[in-house]
Amino acid sequence: MTVDSSATRKPRRSAAGKAGTTGSKTGTTGDTTGTAGTKRTTRAPRATAKKSTEPELVQLLTPEGKRVKNAEYDSYVAGITPEDLRGLYRDMVLTRRFDAEATALQRQGELGLWASLLGQEAAQIGSGRALRDDDYVFPTYREHGVAWCRDVDPTNLLGMFRGVNNGGWDPNSNNFHLYTIVIGSQTLHATGYAMGITKDGADSAVIAYFGDGASSQGDVAESFTFSAVYNAPVVFFCQNNQWAISEPTEKQTRVPLYQRAQGFGFPGVRVDGNDVLACLAVTKWALERARAGEGPTLVEAFTYRMGAHTTSDDPTRYRGDEERQAWEAKDPILRLRRYLEASNHADEGFFAELEAESETLGKRVREAVRAMPDPDHFAIFENVYADGHALVDEERAQFAAYQASFATGSESGFAAGEEGR
Repeated sequence: MTVDSSATRKPRRSAAGKAGTTGSKTGTTGDTTGTAGTKRTTRAPRATAKKSTEPELVQLLTPEGKRVKNAEYDSYVAGITPEDLRGLYRDMVLTRRFDAEATALQRQGELGLWASLLGQEAAQIGSGRALRDDDYVFPTYREHGVAWCRDVDPTNLLGMFRGVNNGGWDPNSNNFHLYTIVIGSQTLHATGYAMGITKDGADSAVIAYFGDGASSQGDVAESFTFSAVYNAPVVFFCQNNQWAISEPTEKQTRVPLYQRAQGFGFPGVRVDGNDVLACLAVTKWALERARAGEGPTLVEAFTYRMGAHTTSDDPTRYRGDEERQAWEAKDPILRLRRYLEASNHADEGFFAELEAESETLGKRVREAVRAMPDPDHFAIFENVYADGHALVDEERAQFAAYQASFATGSESGFAAGEEGR
């Protein structure tokens, strides 16, 4: 599969000729049937002159930084200003700087593990900036850019990876759920939450992030089924970074991932995941569709994981340098910078100031991580039972005695053993 697209590819349209309707995203009937009292919308399949050999890809910025027109999605970014564009660029640069600092901290032994987002900044920032404040996000463990867009302090993301807390932030403060390590389970959480806000009468939307590997999980299929049947206002945002650890996408699916939505009765669309404008536009469309009561959407952001799956992974064992080099030419940050420079929307002063800001961020992250206090050793025994339990009390006492043994210095067996080494 390739991500290459061109401005000459004409956007497909629905049989009714209306740009932006959900039926025009998949080329199949987009029936969505809700429960009693909800709206049913039916969209006719789109006729095409001939079948393309490659899946259609929504793209607004080419890898060379040239703006291309798209009749279906241009309206969703029509009001974007030069200041907005500089803001998107700043978001991506600072997110990448934070991510690089976290990776370095893990290599220095300050973090137990880290999952890098290198190369996926456009997918996360574009979709993250499409959200309203009242929308709710269910991330995996790699959505550092989305967390940035939801005003979660970057240092709060690191507590779990350092082992000092269970997440580090209140999900309801930013409508950004805690990171989910279990693969794919957050899509079910998002679907249930979306069904709930529908019953509450809210007009907000929910977005669930997951990767191409998670798309093979049964939880994801179940969430597709429930969201379609109950017409839930949820956007499934799949970041297809080509590799589920060491397993390539072509070994996981016989069709492009976004086409899976057809079998569940809702639309899917593939977007250039390295194009921040396209990701912004497509996610806005999907969220507006959800808020309008038209049900779920699957967005496949076609991107690439430039680094390792996590810091415990070695990607050189399963992929070649030439593959990464090909994707480096499509780098999302370089792409937007070329557009900003060509359009005279940013000067060297802006880039220099941003570089200084990124260094300041890196320093703040380093200092914050090293200053994180160790967790209370006895917190593990709290909240196990609402009214306490004799066995837990016994275990707490045993653990207290074990901890106290270290305070006796060389008289303890442990300390004496250490001195004898």
